[in-house]
Amino acid sequence: MNPVIVIPTYWAEDDKPAEIGEVGTYDHATPIAKPVPELQTCLESLEQVRGVLRVVILLVAPPSCADAARARVNGICLAHPNLNPLIIGNREAKVIENAIHVVAPKMEGETVSLRGYGAIRNMGLVVAAILGHDIVVFMDDDEVALDENFLVDAVYGLGLLTRQDLPISAKTGYFFDRNDSCYADESLTRWCDRFWSKRSEFNEWMEHAQGSTRISRSNYVCGGCFALYADAFCHVAFDPYITRGEDLDYLFNLRMNGLDVWFDNQWAVRHLPPKTPSLASRFLQDVYRWTYEYEKIDVANHRIGLRRITTDSLQPYPAPWISKDVHRRIFLTSLLHAIAGPERSEYFHVWLRSRSEARTWARRMSESYLSFQTYWPGMMSALWCNEPLANAIVDSGTPRVMRRRKRRPQNNNDANGNGRNGSGEAQGRRSPQQ
Repeated sequence: MNPVIVIPTYWAEDDKPAEIGEVGTYDHATPIAKPVPELQTCLESLEQVRGVLRVVILLVAPPSCADAARARVNGICLAHPNLNPLIIGNREAKVIENAIHVVAPKMEGETVSLRGYGAIRNMGLVVAAILGHDIVVFMDDDEVALDENFLVDAVYGLGLLTRQDLPISAKTGYFFDRNDSCYADESLTRWCDRFWSKRSEFNEWMEHAQGSTRISRSNYVCGGCFALYADAFCHVAFDPYITRGEDLDYLFNLRMNGLDVWFDNQWAVRHLPPKTPSLASRFLQDVYRWTYEYEKIDVANHRIGLRRITTDSLQPYPAPWISKDVHRRIFLTSLLHAIAGPERSEYFHVWLRSRSEARTWARRMSESYLSFQTYWPGMMSALWCNEPLANAIVDSGTPRVMRRRKRRPQNNNDANGNGRNGSGEAQGRRSPQQ
């Protein structure tokens, strides 16, 4: 096994909330001047982890502060040479996008890029394929590894079969919050969220999963504690068109294509998120997200060759959110927030116009992912272990002071104790599709 840890990190000039509905709005963007950025804490926690071969940092920042963000991330990575960090910023992304255009010239749009949650995840998968890593372990920059066995637990079971001969090609763990709880805090649910009941439904599912066997079929994905085997990520892409929730959406994408996500109740991280700047902005993203999910799944369920996704198989969560009832929930929640509470005018705008605009947009975009997905397996096969491209992005994305060190022989071991060459890459690799 040759795992790579992939960490998307989002940066901004300051902590000013983005305008509601603004393109490129992310839940937690780190201000450039923040004294102790989340990424720094995350990488510090990985220093204790056994078997780390490479950490890929996906650097997302607006053009206005891209250079400053790069400087901050470079500085953070230089403090952790043992993690073999590789930064994928705008210049590395451009090289990769040009290569994709060569192997898949008819694929249009920002499907693999550093903009948009799903497209950013796809960038991580493409980088892993180019470098020949057969396992991708996603973390978020506002999470920390709990102990030295983080990577050992991540690869546990991957590539094997269950007792029912089902492949384990995708596996999720979960996170503990600051209070050492893996459950959503239902005390935060206000009266105006009575129809936005994700917390209670999620907790009902989580309670069952925690009491089950170590590995069980999952209805949930923690994007910051998520491991993918090459059989999954070389065949199924993240959806670049979804506004947020691309991790759970990936579960739907896998099921459409005959695969499942499995839950490991002994693999976890700690989640230390900063305060969300605007709850109304997140709610608007959720309006588009769930409206789109409903339309997309409805289209997929009528496609020959794709496995049907039913609400019965996703009880108690997230079944209600991919059914027609989600439109009623959006209507009532936006109305109640418009009557009382902070950001009333923003919620009123959602109730008055945005929810209708979201349905129109979702219907128009409902087939976009299915079209994009047809290109993905061939593109990943063409890019797998592309040595010239790998050398280009490694040379560009490695902090300069560390480049000489990378040429020196090292006795690195992977999570299972298998030897690797000095660059942290496996020798004699083959494409998972060969």
